[in-house]
Amino acid sequence: MIREDAYLLAKELIEVARLKAGNVLVVGCSTSEVCGEKIGTASKPEVAENLFLGIKQAADEAGVYIAAQCCEHLNRALIIEEELAEKKGYDTVNVVPQPKAGGSLATMAYKYAKHPVAVEHIKADAGIDIGDTLIGMHLRDVAVPVRLSTDRLGEAHVVCARTRAKYIGGERAHYDPLLG
Repeated sequence: MIREDAYLLAKELIEVARLKAGNVLVVGCSTSEVCGEKIGTASKPEVAENLFLGIKQAADEAGVYIAAQCCEHLNRALIIEEELAEKKGYDTVNVVPQPKAGGSLATMAYKYAKHPVAVEHIKADAGIDIGDTLIGMHLRDVAVPVRLSTDRLGEAHVVCARTRAKYIGGERAHYDPLLG
């Protein structure tokens, strides 16, 4: 059930945020919160595996990259595909996440990536925060909350965001609605 719920959540966000192939979706997740426990206290790799595979399915269908946020023990580094790091010019760091040092979701992202790497900073196009893991630092400068058909995954609170171009130019300026 969690896998299907994660898939539907990610699919809906990808559609609502109008993500295109090559865009980046950052995902932060506390499996502890999903299971009704306090964040950081009850890491559940089997739950993370189902969550990640559901999100990955939706992302793969859309051609969107996933950036899986590690926990605070790894300073919220991200696990991404090496291809993305090379394409965007991200500097990599050397760490392999573990369920209690990096988080279960990041561990699964590392496990299922073709060529996983860790980076410290990105500017993602949209994000899913499952269990209040604070993904905002990894979004582009202007993040806009997105209300989806659900705000829960398991027992965890879910917050989603998309990003948009900055509006500049003041009150006489006109804006392209496809960019906002």
